[in-house]
Amino acid sequence: MIELPPCPLLIVVSGPSGVGKSTLCDRLVKERPRTVYSISCTTRPPRAGEVDGREYHFLSEDEFARRVDAGEFAEHAVVHGARYGTLAETLRSEAVRGHDVVMDIDVQGAAQLRSRMAAPDARSVWPGAYLDVFIAPPTWDELADRLRGRATDGDDVIARRLDRARAELDRWSEYQYLIVNREREDSYRQLDAVLTAESLRVREGDRP
Repeated sequence: MIELPPCPLLIVVSGPSGVGKSTLCDRLVKERPRTVYSISCTTRPPRAGEVDGREYHFLSEDEFARRVDAGEFAEHAVVHGARYGTLAETLRSEAVRGHDVVMDIDVQGAAQLRSRMAAPDARSVWPGAYLDVFIAPPTWDELADRLRGRATDGDDVIARRLDRARAELDRWSEYQYLIVNREREDSYRQLDAVLTAESLRVREGDRP
């Protein structure tokens, strides 16, 4: 029987596009030992510089649908017209390696995963502790300015992202933790403190 290290953490981070959650997650993985990114699957085409198996596992629509039907995903959702999902086997294999796993996923996927973690078979997906964090902008206008300032999307794409952001912000109360990303360094310290506290709690025996 494989013996796991004490209660690895599954850390779900959500928030609207442009809020800065990817920057925070990247730093977590860089600075916290044994913390890795979960590599998601998607049906969208690779962007310039992206490599299959590094940023994403790029799947065809048919292959994605086959895996959904086979029950292979821990969560999956449609985001901005493309399908995204996390394979349950990806999570299990990282837990066996003793890794804490960071997932940067949207509110649909987070809701699915939250429900899955409350089910009797939760340990078949993730054998450790689960926590989720919502990253919010300081103001609506600042979020809109960040999206417009990217200069990578047209006005129609920005409008769709802002519409989606309104719906996502309405769901912040579903999460265990809320961080308002006013200043990047302060927000990172808050996120790091949450993970440190949760790690100590579960590894001292107060397991969910």
